Amino acid sequence: MTDTPDSATPASGPYTYAQAGVSIAAGNALVRAIAPLARSTRRPGADADLGGFGGMFDLKAAGFVDPLLVAANDGVGTKLKLAIEWDRHDGVGVDLVAMCVNDLIVQGAEPLFFLDYYASGKLDAAVAERVVASIAEGCKTAGCALIGGETAEMPGMYADGDYDLAGFCVGAVERTNVLTGREIAAGDVMLGLASSGVHSNGFSLVRRLATDRGWKLDRPALFDQDRLLIDHLMAPTRIYVASLLPLLRDRRIKGLAHITGGGLLENIPRVLPEGVHAVVDADAWEQSRLMAFLQAQGAIEPEEMARTFNCGIGMVVIVSADEAEAVTAALEAANETVFTIGSIETGAHGCTVRGSAGTWSARADWTATHG
Repeated sequence: MTDTPDSATPASGPYTYAQAGVSIAAGNALVRAIAPLARSTRRPGADADLGGFGGMFDLKAAGFVDPLLVAANDGVGTKLKLAIEWDRHDGVGVDLVAMCVNDLIVQGAEPLFFLDYYASGKLDAAVAERVVASIAEGCKTAGCALIGGETAEMPGMYADGDYDLAGFCVGAVERTNVLTGREIAAGDVMLGLASSGVHSNGFSLVRRLATDRGWKLDRPALFDQDRLLIDHLMAPTRIYVASLLPLLRDRRIKGLAHITGGGLLENIPRVLPEGVHAVVDADAWEQSRLMAFLQAQGAIEPEEMARTFNCGIGMVVIVSADEAEAVTAALEAANETVFTIGSIETGAHGCTVRGSAGTWSARADWTATHG
């Protein structure tokens, strides 16, 4: 008795790429479907048409005179696992863009163009289109053009239904306006811009807690009966570009720190010059209900919170004391929630976050230092 060959893998005769698990037709159909999404992100310097071997950008048409280019790339991390498991693909593209453009803006750079990389074992065009639509949404919010990308179908590399994302963004800043942090000095004030949630860091711990504590993600959150817990966790990362660019152009900001992996403790020192120390007062803003929930569920110490999560602050803005009130007003007019969270002091290079008993559920006054 002979075995009947699998219809997808002929024993003899011509082989095709489709029989190996890769559909060129599906990939081409996806490019046609997402082309209007890319065109919707047009901006001066880019026409956002897809289909060539590379994307072009005209710096002169964008209005730059003597620019420096600034590049950033990032991913979404294990937040993607929740997106895949819970069919929440419509926000992760915003996360992808945000993680890149928020890194560019801290150096004073205006995001210009974006490229994405989407990889899966078998292309699900409907899911991919939702993801790219979300990327286009993030690009429009950040004011950058989606000028290209890559969709890779790689059978055997990913589990069924899984996919991975990477983003690449290039921005530009006039040479005279580069934000280096060198002007930051003792007496300067730190303003904190509220985050929209967990953003895209700390999800390995979030997912561990979800498993160990048996969270019902499809039910209303314990701290908010009007919204599902999964929706709280999957809220897209806030993009701060439009709020900050006018202040940067007016040279009213001395430094910016995007609060990502490493939290407040490790990210603020990245923009400080030698000889100064950032002191963050955790009493200065109310801990969000989501952050309080995460901390309580994991019995997480305040020091660990300060280096794992953004703790409700997605971007730190450092300004001179005499500019703090005006910059706060401008950011609030741009729909940011702003807190005065601390100051810059003379000292060893680094950051200290401190709070009183009761702040972040601490049993006593506490201090955490990185430097």
